[in-house]
Amino acid sequence: MTSSPRHDADLAGRPETPRVRRATAADGEAVTAVFLASRAAALPYLPRLHSDEQTRAWIESVVLPGSTVWVAELGDPAEVVGFAALDGTVLDHLYLRPDVRRRGIGTALLETVREASPGRLSLHVFQRNTGARAFYERHGFLAGEFDDGSRNEENEPDVTYHWTAG
Repeated sequence: MTSSPRHDADLAGRPETPRVRRATAADGEAVTAVFLASRAAALPYLPRLHSDEQTRAWIESVVLPGSTVWVAELGDPAEVVGFAALDGTVLDHLYLRPDVRRRGIGTALLETVREASPGRLSLHVFQRNTGARAFYERHGFLAGEFDDGSRNEENEPDVTYHWTAG
C-alpha cells in the first residue's frame, strides 16, 4: 500500500498547523503567486494596474526588503500559502492562497504580526472586501477612517482599521 503526501490534514483528519517563518529574498516568486491569486479571487472588482512581472519586481525590491515579512507554509515539501508584511505598526499586507482560507492560517499570521507589534496595529482594507473586514473585526480591530479611494492607486474606497492591546 502506498500513501500520498498530506497537504491539508494530519492522520487524525485535523487541519495541518501552518508553519510561520520570516520570509527571505528567495520567497519572492511564491509571495507574488499568493498575492496575485488572492487578489484575483477575493477582489475581482479591482483594476489590474500591473503585470505579473511588475508585481514580482515590486515584491522583490520593495515589499521583502522594506518590511518585516512572514510566510505561512503547509505540506511536505513546504509550500508558501500565505504571507503578512509589517511596516512599523502598519500591517501592509496579509494574503492567503484562495484554496487555504478558513484554516487558521490568516489567524496564525496575524498572531505573529501582533507579537512583533504588541501595542497597536493599523491597516487599510477596501470597503468592498467584506471577508477581510469581518476577519479583522473578529480579531478585535475597529473601523476608523473611511476614505474615498484617493489614497490608493486602485482608486477604491477603503477603511482604516485599528487594534490596540488591552
